[in-house]
Amino acid sequence: MGPVRGSVSTPATEQRRREDTTSRPAPASGASPNWHGVAAEDLTEVTRAAGLRLQARSRRLLRSVLRPHVGKVVLGLLLVIMENAVGLAGPLLIAAAIDTGVPDALHGDSTVLAWCVGGYVFTALGSAGFRYLFLRVAGRLGQDVLIELRQRIFRHAQRLSLRFHEKYTSGRVISRMTSDIDSIKDLLEDGMEDILSAGLSVLGIGTMLIVLDPPLGLLVLAGFVPLLLVTRWFYRSSQQTYRGTSSAIAKIIVQFVETMNGVRAVQAFRREPRNAAIMHELNGGFRDAHAKAFGLIAIYTMTVRIVGNLSLAVVLAIGAWRVVGGGLELGVLTAFTLYLRRFYDPLDELAMFANTYSSASASLEKISGLLEETPDVDEPPDPAALPATASQGREITFDHVSFRYGPDTPVVLPELDLHIPAGQTVALVGATGAGKSTIAKLVARFYDPTAGTVALDGVDLARLTDADLRRAVVMVTQESFLFAGSVADNIALGRPDATRAEIRAAARAVGADPFVAALPDGYDTDVRKRGGRLSAGQRQLVAFARAFLADPTVLVLDEATSSLDVPTERAVQAALESVLAERTAIIIAHRLSTVLIADRVLVVDDGRIVEEGSPADLIEGTTGRFATLHQTWLDSLV
Repeated sequence: MGPVRGSVSTPATEQRRREDTTSRPAPASGASPNWHGVAAEDLTEVTRAAGLRLQARSRRLLRSVLRPHVGKVVLGLLLVIMENAVGLAGPLLIAAAIDTGVPDALHGDSTVLAWCVGGYVFTALGSAGFRYLFLRVAGRLGQDVLIELRQRIFRHAQRLSLRFHEKYTSGRVISRMTSDIDSIKDLLEDGMEDILSAGLSVLGIGTMLIVLDPPLGLLVLAGFVPLLLVTRWFYRSSQQTYRGTSSAIAKIIVQFVETMNGVRAVQAFRREPRNAAIMHELNGGFRDAHAKAFGLIAIYTMTVRIVGNLSLAVVLAIGAWRVVGGGLELGVLTAFTLYLRRFYDPLDELAMFANTYSSASASLEKISGLLEETPDVDEPPDPAALPATASQGREITFDHVSFRYGPDTPVVLPELDLHIPAGQTVALVGATGAGKSTIAKLVARFYDPTAGTVALDGVDLARLTDADLRRAVVMVTQESFLFAGSVADNIALGRPDATRAEIRAAARAVGADPFVAALPDGYDTDVRKRGGRLSAGQRQLVAFARAFLADPTVLVLDEATSSLDVPTERAVQAALESVLAERTAIIIAHRLSTVLIADRVLVVDDGRIVEEGSPADLIEGTTGRFATLHQTWLDSLV
C-alpha cells in the first residue's frame, strides 16, 4: 500500500452538503464571477455585461428549439400579416362609405355603399378566418417547443453527475420543469401572437396615418418618443424583477418537495408549525416580487394610455378645426380617428408582451443555465472496449488514486494503490467516514478520482462508455430505492426486457420469492411510492434480485444487508454464495457476519488500508483491528 498523507472528512457529510437557497448578492465590482451553468441562478441583480451574456445564452436555447419548426414560424408570420392586411381595409371602407357611398345613396345610387358594406363584411370574416388558422398553428408550435424543452431538461438532468445533484435540489429541477416552462408557455401561446399582431398593426396603421394625412400622422408619431423611452425602462426593470420571482417560486417548490419527501420526520418531530412559517415567509417573498412586477406594468400601461388619449384629443381638436375650415374631409378624419384607436390598442398588447417576455426571459436564463451544466463524469471522446467477458469476474485496480469531494473539501483518499483479482470477494471494514463508500463509488464511477486511475481489466473507467460500465458494474446500497410500480418492474429495472421466468429466478436466487408470492398480486403488486408497501428488509431483497438479474461481472454491496433482520440476513448470506459466484465483489458492511464470506478483508482507516488478509487469518492474529472488531461483534451477540 502507498503512503498516506492528508486529513479525511466523512463522505456522507460531504454528500449532504447543499447549496444555500437564499438569494446571493451580485459579485462586487471588479470581481470575475463564473457565469457558466447555474452559477448566477440565485442572483436577482446582475451587471449589464453579465445580463447580456445570460440573455445571449437564453436566445441560443430558444433558437435551437425553434430551428426544427421554421416552417410553422414562417406560416404563422404569414397568417398574421394577412390578418392585419385584411383588417387595415376596414377604416378605409368606412371613409369611402361616408365620403362617397352615403352621398351617392342620397341621390339614388347605392352601388358604392353596397360595395363598402360587402367589403367590410368580407374583411371581418377574412380577419376571423386568418386568426383561427394562426391560433391553430401557434398552438401546435408552442406545444412542440415545450415538449422539446421538457425532454431536454429531463434527459440532461438524468445525465448530470451526483456531485451536481447533491448541491442542486430536486425541487429546483421541478421548478425548471413546471413554473419556468409555464412562463415560456405563456410567451409562446399568447406573447408571440401579441408581439406579431401588435407590431404589424403599429407598422401598418402608422403607414396608413401618414398616407391619410401627413401632418396629423407625423404629430401622432412624435408621441412615440416618450413611449420608446418608457418601454426601454420597463424592459430593463422587469427583467431584474422577474429574476426574483423565478427564484422565489423555485424556493417554494424546494420547500414543498423536501417537506413532502420527509413528511414522516416532519410529523414525528412536530415540525408542521415551523414548516408552515417557512412556507408563509417564502410565499410572502413571492407575493412581494410579483407585486413589484405588477407595479411596473401598471406604470407602463398608464403611460401608454395617457399618451394615447392625449394624442387622440389633439388629433380631434386639430382635425375638427380643419374640417370646419374645409381643409379635411369628415370621412378622412373619421378613418384617421378609427386608425388612431387601433394604433394605441396594440400598445397595451405590447405592454403585456413585454411583461410576458421578461418573465419568460428570466425562466429561459435558468433553464439554459441548467442545460449548460456538464457532467463531471462524462462519456469519453475516444471510448475503449472491455476485454471479452471473463468467467470469473473482472480485475479492479486502483493506481495512485487520491480523491476529494470538492476543491475546498478535505482529502478523503490521500493515495490508494489496490489490486482486486478477478473473481475475488473483498470486504471493506472500518469506522464511519474511513473512506469505504468512497472506494465503492469510484469503482461504480459515480465520481472520477482527483488523481490516479481506477481500471477494470486494465481499462481506465474514464474510457468506458456509460452503457459498458453499467453492464459490468452494479451497486446495491443501503437505501434500496424502489419506484412506484409492480415488484416485477422494480426487479427488472436493469433489464426491462427480462421475462417473467427470469424475474422469478432472480427473486428465488436471493430468497425473495416466498414473500413476493405472498403479496396480494404477487409479482404484479404495486409497491407504491418509494416501495412504501414493503418493509425495509423486503425492499433490500428486491434490490438484491434486481442486481442478480442485471448479471454484472462486478458487484458492489454498500451496507446492503443493514436493513435485514437476523433470519432474513442468514437467508441472504446463503443466497450470496450463488450471487457472488463467478464475479468480482466488494462488500461494505458493519455486520461481520456478512464480511466473513469474503475471500479477503481490507481494514480502512482515514483513507488508508491499514490491515488486510483473509477473515480467518486476521481473526487468528487476535491483536489486529479486525480481530478486535470481530471479538466485539461476538460479545454483542452474547
